[in-house]
Amino acid sequence: MLKEKLQADLSAAMKARDEVRTRTLRMALTAVTNEEVAGKRARELSDDDVVKVLQREAKKRREAAEAFADAGRTQQAEAEQAEGVVLEDYLPAQLSDEELAELVRATIAETGAEGPRAMGQVMKEVTPKVAGRADGKRVSGEVKRQLAG
Repeated sequence: MLKEKLQADLSAAMKARDEVRTRTLRMALTAVTNEEVAGKRARELSDDDVVKVLQREAKKRREAAEAFADAGRTQQAEAEQAEGVVLEDYLPAQLSDEELAELVRATIAETGAEGPRAMGQVMKEVTPKVAGRADGKRVSGEVKRQLAG
């Protein structure tokens, strides 16, 4: 299971005195644990659920790095980017731009969607196919581009 791999990697990072990896894995495991105890009953997360939590944390790191960079705080931005890189190791491989464009093209052909008004219909179909292998912003941008032109 992915959670067990995170825990084992955390132990290895602590022994290796890898501060960035240790900090990041602790944060990730805390987020997973918080997700497990959220709600009315505690539950064990599946690997898919753990991936969703890690994607959410990676997105937070990207946004924070961008905000720090915009504010001229390069040291903090670099720290956030380093944490994002560690999290990427545990996420599924991202789709390339070409793969994403082809997936969207096929979905538009399947649904027969035309024009910008069909964006919701196409997004509803393409989102499960992408399943964490591309950021929602990238997917919506590609759908919008193909429907517009």
